[in-house]
Amino acid sequence: MTRRQKKNLIRILVALAAFLAIFITDKVIALDSVFGGKYGWLFPFALYLAVYIVIGYDVLWKAVRNIAHGQVFDENFLMCVATLGAFALAIYRGVSGLEIEGFDEACAVLLFYQVGEWFQSYATGKSRKSISSLMDIRPDYANVKREDGTETVDPSEVNVDDVIVVNPGEKIPLDGVVVKGATTLDTKALTGESLPRDIAEGGEVISGCVNLTSQIEVRVTKVFYDSTVSKILNLVENASSQKSKAENFITKFAKYYTPAVVGVALLLAIIPGAVTSDWSTWVYRALSFLVVSCPCALVISIPLSFFAGIGAASRYGILVKGSNYLEKFNKANTFVFDKTGTLTKGNFAVTKVSPESDRDNVLRLAAIAEQNSNHPIARSIVSAYGGQVDGGYTLTNVAGAGIVATNGDDTILCGNDKLMAQNGIEYVKEDGLGTVVYVAHNGKFVGSLLIADEIKEESKQVIGELNGMGCKTVMLTGDNEAIAESVATQIGLTGYKASLLPQNKVEEVENLLAAKDKNDVLCFVGDGINDAPVLMRSDIGIAMGGVGSDAAIEASDIVLMKDDLKGISLAKRIAKKTMAIVLENIWFSLIVKLAILILSAFGIANMWIAVFGDVGVAVLAILNAIRVNSKYVKQPKTTA
Repeated sequence: MTRRQKKNLIRILVALAAFLAIFITDKVIALDSVFGGKYGWLFPFALYLAVYIVIGYDVLWKAVRNIAHGQVFDENFLMCVATLGAFALAIYRGVSGLEIEGFDEACAVLLFYQVGEWFQSYATGKSRKSISSLMDIRPDYANVKREDGTETVDPSEVNVDDVIVVNPGEKIPLDGVVVKGATTLDTKALTGESLPRDIAEGGEVISGCVNLTSQIEVRVTKVFYDSTVSKILNLVENASSQKSKAENFITKFAKYYTPAVVGVALLLAIIPGAVTSDWSTWVYRALSFLVVSCPCALVISIPLSFFAGIGAASRYGILVKGSNYLEKFNKANTFVFDKTGTLTKGNFAVTKVSPESDRDNVLRLAAIAEQNSNHPIARSIVSAYGGQVDGGYTLTNVAGAGIVATNGDDTILCGNDKLMAQNGIEYVKEDGLGTVVYVAHNGKFVGSLLIADEIKEESKQVIGELNGMGCKTVMLTGDNEAIAESVATQIGLTGYKASLLPQNKVEEVENLLAAKDKNDVLCFVGDGINDAPVLMRSDIGIAMGGVGSDAAIEASDIVLMKDDLKGISLAKRIAKKTMAIVLENIWFSLIVKLAILILSAFGIANMWIAVFGDVGVAVLAILNAIRVNSKYVKQPKTTA
């Protein structure tokens, strides 16, 4: 909760406490009789006016400021007309010696309005922060090689053809070519590619990747502002400005409703009053007309319905950042997914050991060779073995090939086909999709390991549900064509695009947005830094919160905090119910209001009916809105 939200909440609570104290006292002892006489109504007027100013000064100020800027008929003006009209009615009744009615109504309406506004502010206040400050691919420094050593400078100060030194664990700050050394790069956060990439002298590297294993020297080919990481940051900022937002219903409604109601009220007071000369009767009817025209039911129930929907989603670990996203999500019919960390687990696991009959021995030998490596593939092998790893071996890293482990006459080779060829080992080729690690012991091939990113258990079920709803499901990934095709086939996607960089993903989403119909809604589901621009550009961005990057979470509109894709179909059901209740409240409020407005104009409905038409409809609308936050049964697992 922000400081401003806390301040507004305290203001609402203080005003509510004062209002209840005054209202209850007024009903018990009639405050207008405390001082008696013709001007006894001034006492409750002063008390209620103090509450009114405390709770509504900002609404009054916004209305005046907007009028000064030519924006007359908005929700602030609507609230001012309704509440000041109620005050005017109460003053009129006080001057006329009638029972006072209207001061409490004016205060209550603004109180309800401010509560609804606070709910909306709290629900949406967490939606956007400074994305650039959370983009952890932005490099903080670059180690520039000088004649007397290295100098740490800001990346923007590095020139083309400068040589920079990148140590293990550091981000590559600028695009360039490796001129010395060989290492493994983690590109997952940038490109979405699940497999770490080996790089040697002459290989091109892009900024934002993480150096995993060895020190390298890179000759810079682009200045920072032209680098890959800088372009991604610019994409995020530009995509943010292109995001379309649904216009608030109250603003649209007030554009027509407010001038119509005010105009009719004026005509109702002036024309019949001038004809009959019975000004008091027709002014009373006009003011009653204004009171019942107060949009209390709408200004409370609509934001409360959305807030209840947001609360219901939150209970199941689904963070929806605003009411307009619930409204859009109800119409979502195209779902675009990132692969790594979204449809797959984003980690490595040994998926196959050949030969299976010698599984434990192959894993044991590979674990000995990989035991001291921090490489993700090495860790997956040691984890798959799970036993006590023999020590005493000398481990030698062969760049771009693998590891040689020696202990006296005992020699273990663990690596790719290049390592086998270099040592004259005849091996059985493994054609599975993923990273293949071959193992040889004392000059003889013993087996191979296939390491791959695992598909999430719920991916097939969720894609099946979305396909069953008539939705289009597409995967965009930085992985190669073979891996992408395999994943798409296994889980039943309707389409996919492979080997994409972040810029390519934005282009693909732009193409899909251009091809869709006007009323279609495109959702992108992702988790990585590289997904932030696409999340911002799509109609609805959905981020995986548990493993997702901060930038992806900030750029998205809906966050699945439990990393459970089943939250997508559940969120759609919540959005559908929310919109149904919103429409029910809108039509119910308008129909009842219109009926009582007509009755008030003809003098059939008195102030009590007018108050019921306002407060009663509001209460019923609120009770209906609360239904959104009911229990939702998760969809059962589909069977093959």
